[in-house]
Amino acid sequence: MPAYKNQNGTWYVSFYYRDMNGKNVKKKKTGFSTKKEALKWERHFIETKSGTLNITFAAFVNVYAQDMKPRLRHNTWLTKEHIIEQKLVPYFSERAMSDITAADIVKWQNIMISYRDEKGKGYADTYLRTIQNQLSAIFNHAVRFYNLKSNPVRKAGALGREKSREIQIWTKEDYFKFSAAVRDTPETFYAFELLYWCGLRIGELLALTGKDFDFEKHTLSINKSYQRLERKDYITAPKTEKSNRIITMPKFLSDALYKYLRKRRRLHSGKRLFTMSRNFLHTEMRRGAQMAGVHKIRIHDLRHSHVSLLIAMGFTPVDIAGRLGHESIDITLHYAHMFPTRQNEMAERLNLEFNDVKH
Repeated sequence: MPAYKNQNGTWYVSFYYRDMNGKNVKKKKTGFSTKKEALKWERHFIETKSGTLNITFAAFVNVYAQDMKPRLRHNTWLTKEHIIEQKLVPYFSERAMSDITAADIVKWQNIMISYRDEKGKGYADTYLRTIQNQLSAIFNHAVRFYNLKSNPVRKAGALGREKSREIQIWTKEDYFKFSAAVRDTPETFYAFELLYWCGLRIGELLALTGKDFDFEKHTLSINKSYQRLERKDYITAPKTEKSNRIITMPKFLSDALYKYLRKRRRLHSGKRLFTMSRNFLHTEMRRGAQMAGVHKIRIHDLRHSHVSLLIAMGFTPVDIAGRLGHESIDITLHYAHMFPTRQNEMAERLNLEFNDVKH
C-alpha cells in the first residue's frame, strides 16, 4: 500500500484492515518523518491486527514491550527484558508467532534443561519456571490482545518448579550469635536488627527514612522500596499493594533505634538511613556468619527466619501475612512444614467423639 506526503513534509498512511470480527475498518496515521517509517508502521499494524499474527517473535516482543513497560515497575521490567533478550529471542527470533507450535516449545525447553555453564552447572528449577512463565506471558498477551488463536506454551507442559522446596533459616540463637559479631559496625547491626525482628524486604530496609518511625507508638511505616538500577537510585512503590503496612516494633528495638537515630541526628530526616549497597550487606552477612560460626544463609532468609520465629511463638498465618505484607495467606503453603502438627490432638478428640456416641 502507498504512503502519502503531507504539505508540511511529513508522511502518512491511510488504509483499510479487517478487524477480529471480519469487518473492514479504515485507519489513518500521520506524522512520520520518512516514507519508509510510514510503510513500516502500516505493515506492523496490519500484521498485529490480523487473525493469523504473522509478525515475527522478535517484532512482537517490541509490541509487548510497548504495551507492558509503562505498567510495570522499572526493576520488574528490567528483569523481564533480560530474560526475553537472553533466553527467548535468540531461539524464537525469526519465527512467526502463528507458526510456533508446542513441539517448538518442547525443543526450547530441552535446550534450557540441557544448558551447563563452564563449571557444569545448569539452571535452577525455579529459574527454569521463571523463564517459561515469561515466554507464556508473551503468548498470552498475543492471544488476549492480538488475535493469536492459542498459547503453545500451555500445550507443551510445565518446565521447572514454582518455588524452592528448601527454606534456609537461622534460629533465634543463631541470630544472636550473628548480631553479636556485627555489633562493631552500628549501621550494619541496626540494618540486620530490622531485617530479622521486623521481617523487612531488603528494598524496604534501604528505603527507610527517619520520618518512617513513630517512636511513641513503636511503629514503622513501610510505604516505599529502594532499587539501584543501571547505576541510578530509584525509590518506588512497595512490591505489592499489601506491602504498604505499619509494623509494630518490639520495644527493645524501638528504644535502641531511637537512641541510634537521635545520635546521628536522623530522627525526623527525610534522607535514607541505610545508604550501603546490597553487595555490602551480603559481604557483612558472610563476615558475621563466619565470625559467629553459624551456617551461611541469604539476606532474604532473615525474613524466613522471622516467619519461623513467629510460627514458633504461636501466631497464625493471617497474623504473619499481615506483618510481612504478603498479598495472600499462601504463606500457609510456603511455610507449611514449619507449623507444628496437631495430628495427635485431632486423633484424641475424634476418639472422644466416638466414645461419647457409643456410650
